[in-house]
Amino acid sequence: RGRELKPPPVKTLAQELNIPVIQPGRLREPEAMEQLKEWQPDLIVVAAFGQILRREVLELPRHGCINMHASLLPRWRGAAPVNAAILAGDHETGMTIMKMDVGLDTGPMLSKVSTLISRDDTTGSVLERLSTLGADLLMQTLPDYISGTLTPQAQPEEGATYAPLLKKEDGHLDFSRPAAELERRVRAMNPWPGAWFEWQGNLLKVMRASVSEGTERDPGTRFTVEGRPAVTTSEGALLLEEVQPAGKKVMSGKSFLAGSRDWEGGG
Repeated sequence: RGRELKPPPVKTLAQELNIPVIQPGRLREPEAMEQLKEWQPDLIVVAAFGQILRREVLELPRHGCINMHASLLPRWRGAAPVNAAILAGDHETGMTIMKMDVGLDTGPMLSKVSTLISRDDTTGSVLERLSTLGADLLMQTLPDYISGTLTPQAQPEEGATYAPLLKKEDGHLDFSRPAAELERRVRAMNPWPGAWFEWQGNLLKVMRASVSEGTERDPGTRFTVEGRPAVTTSEGALLLEEVQPAGKKVMSGKSFLAGSRDWEGGG
């Protein structure tokens, strides 16, 4: 909020260890570029940086720049690979360490590690798992890469897909879609931007959901299943297990229903 720069854990630890560190708003800032050139890095490792590195930066280290990308490349290049994998119903994803080029996640691959996506996984839980797997993979990969015994492998173009940057609107639940797809969207958009739909003039966030049998009523019709809120879709119904009403804390669907009037109906 307020787009205020805050120190990430890496910076905090670096300061504790007296390791020089900078946190520029944009790497293209002249001061940041001058500092990089002064350091004369042997290697740059990029992880969840969120900025595209210009050719000037890519060519600065003698061993180049490598990136930790949260997908099994070439599938899901781009800014939101884990979200895209869950939304698509992929059964696995992973971390790819690649040498960076001027393209978007198109550089040659150095190593990979995979992890299964469970039926309960959210983007947050997968990223937490990948952060540990990726750190271990990086430590295994770096010695062989630096020594030259690891040969980068070009990415095949076959199977390449793209995961664009997410917007808040991507969390909107469109009940004209199948319930199974909406349940995946709920998990894919957790923690950000969050899955939501409009109810009584406000946004109702859906934190956790499941698929239930539908009714013959129109998509978007609200009803209850064993004391829990549900909404019909084009195929089946979406059962709201955990929600967050505007201005309130996360609560179970049952608790929400107990304090809400006029839930049933609509469409």
